[in-house]
Amino acid sequence: MERSVPYRPLIRDMPREERPRERLRAHGAGALSTAELLAILLRVGSARESVLALASRLLAKYQGLPGLARASFDDLAGEHGIGVAKASQVKAALELGRRLLTAAPEDRPFVGTPQEVAALVSGELAFLEQEHLRVILLTTRNQVVAISEVSQGTVNTSLVRVAEVFREAIRRNCPALIVVHNHPSGDPTPSEDDIALTRTLVEAGKLLEVEVLDHVIIGQGRFLSLRERKLGFA
Repeated sequence: MERSVPYRPLIRDMPREERPRERLRAHGAGALSTAELLAILLRVGSARESVLALASRLLAKYQGLPGLARASFDDLAGEHGIGVAKASQVKAALELGRRLLTAAPEDRPFVGTPQEVAALVSGELAFLEQEHLRVILLTTRNQVVAISEVSQGTVNTSLVRVAEVFREAIRRNCPALIVVHNHPSGDPTPSEDDIALTRTLVEAGKLLEVEVLDHVIIGQGRFLSLRERKLGFA
């Protein structure tokens, strides 16, 4: 008796406005989930799974983009539905992302919106199993100076030391920063601790003359800006 195969809709079966390429064109890359962006790179799936299902499977198996970056070329090429051509495309794209983060100062990205913040960090944070809190250090023109890890584990006011959040900003003489952390559950809805921490950091930043521009929570395919929601920001 043949085993039934779960139905997986093909990209061409989706409404045109919901297809990853169309959504990227209409809303920008920051609006897409990591799986959707990877699906655009892969272009097509296989006879037994759609390209979105293939992208999601790879991200789950390798625990997100950091795991894909660490995977060997042969392991990636050996995955069903990948092969040498697709493995080359994925590895090339990941290397471009790595070079962007280590680019010369004049080539570093600018972040002016929560969407741009999410596009910068979601690939690495979205699939981590623990909460990681990082700060994006910025110039007066919102150009990224560095991304600094502050803590791992539950993010709340009792476990995150305010001094650690601002340490690198003060050392590098950065006038502004953006706080980011992930929710391993995939749901970016802020907790009371997230809001309380944001309020504490905003007040501390005023005293230290380092402006906290936002606190962005990264979920899986979603993100939330506490400044946009007016949570923790006066």
